[in-house]
Amino acid sequence: MRSLYVVTHPEATHHVEGVVGGWHDSALTAAGECAADAAARALRARVPEGAEVELFSSDLRRTRQTAAAIGELFGVQPFLDRRLREKSYGRAEGRPQSWLDERFVPPPAVGERLDHDEGIAGAETKAVWVARVHAAMGEILARPCTQQIVVTHGGSLTFVVTAWLGIPAESTGRAAFRAAAGSITVLHEDDYFHNRQVVALGDTRHLSG
Repeated sequence: MRSLYVVTHPEATHHVEGVVGGWHDSALTAAGECAADAAARALRARVPEGAEVELFSSDLRRTRQTAAAIGELFGVQPFLDRRLREKSYGRAEGRPQSWLDERFVPPPAVGERLDHDEGIAGAETKAVWVARVHAAMGEILARPCTQQIVVTHGGSLTFVVTAWLGIPAESTGRAAFRAAAGSITVLHEDDYFHNRQVVALGDTRHLSG
């Protein structure tokens, strides 16, 4: 059985400072570092002993730190891929969340959603965001390793899952798989039908301790 474990980075400084994340290169807080260690231990308990493991991560600092904790426990180095980053919010990144909220133009209930202009200079459209995450996941899933870990961001988790399920990019305009910071999403593909399952979405039980 092929297994893909998707970790959303834990609490980072932009969370507690109330500023926009996106490509803003925030670091894990002390609590976030503890949560990253907890996620690493939870993964170690799930992955069969002796199995080959591949680790992939967004290249932003908060995800690199999370991946480092996981890689240390598994004895592997992460492959860093900027395509696994969170959505870029352009000029809003690092600014107070209120600054973005005052200017943000939400997508329409009907009509064009993927190429919708949110009103923020330099921000990615959803179409661009989906395309790069799907491209990264296409390469990851083409590899033969059957135990893979991806460290990404809460927003980008949605498109890791849609790529896993084979949902075309043009059909993701309303897709949303929400999960808490520091969570683990577990995805399995069986060896007979090759169906792909979402076994656990945003599991945080490892953080309760």
